[in-house]
Amino acid sequence: QVQLVESGGGLVQPGGSLRLSCAASGSISGIGFMRWFRQAPGKRRELVADIASGGGTNYDDSVKGRFTISRDNDKKTVYLQMNSLKPEDTAVYYCNADVVVTFSGRLVEHWGQGTLVTVSS
Repeated sequence: QVQLVESGGGLVQPGGSLRLSCAASGSISGIGFMRWFRQAPGKRRELVADIASGGGTNYDDSVKGRFTISRDNDKKTVYLQMNSLKPEDTAVYYCNADVVVTFSGRLVEHWGQGTLVTVSS
């Protein structure tokens, strides 16, 4: 059993900052890519940023220069530092990871339950 648990969401004013965390736990032999997605009301889920096991990163154009994804492989945790937040960043943010499950040795994609970020004055 593998779980991804996000934390750090909340209400913030425009221009403010938040840091999201996502910790993986369970029968894990390794983790490949880790990602943050978001889904705004009435919109499709979209990829915000991803990070490879070696640290290489990619960002959606809408968040470049404002958001930073990072990971701590020892803690099996991925972070998303969000600065200069805008109302259009309001969404439920989901953590996603490619996990090597211990007993099967298979690479399986897992999702967290989501954390709500609201940017409003």
